Amino acid sequence: MKKLLISLLAGGILMFGANAQSSQGTQNAKKTVVCYFSATGTTQRLAKTAASALGADLHEIVPAQKYSSADLNWRDNNSRCVKENNDNKSRPAIANSIDLSGYGNVIIAYPIWWGFAPKIVYTFVEQNDLNGKNLVVLCTSGGSGLGRSGSDLAKHAKGAVLKGGREFRGSASGAEVKKYIDSILK
Repeated sequence: MKKLLISLLAGGILMFGANAQSSQGTQNAKKTVVCYFSATGTTQRLAKTAASALGADLHEIVPAQKYSSADLNWRDNNSRCVKENNDNKSRPAIANSIDLSGYGNVIIAYPIWWGFAPKIVYTFVEQNDLNGKNLVVLCTSGGSGLGRSGSDLAKHAKGAVLKGGREFRGSASGAEVKKYIDSILK
């Protein structure tokens, strides 16, 4: 009888431990991070607002070579941003990294450059394992709108599940951003 009780107790402890680990895995799978690239600060404001409203972590995608004002002159065909945009193979280097293994939801915020995400954002999605993660894209734009930037970016984010994307003003409220994201991550 003692052996039976000890066996049942040990089995219960093992099951409780396995259940606790499973529960922890589920919590990690739902954890959210907002990763952003911002050249002028507008997208940074949106990303910080989104992260704060969602209770999410925040990660800035920092270029290895910072963009100068001349680099961002979209009217100059010889500027860095124009050259990168016109070269489909361009993948500007990133100065920092993040381990996304503990996140189930990855929100990527970026400015729109000619209807697309800047090439450094492609570098980010190609360098990180997004397999099985929910992907949401947010953009800021001076007039182009989201376009097909989200779906194009998702093609390079191997295995990610694109849940949606939307353009916001850099001054969007946390409530507005949270309402949108909550609606698509149901």
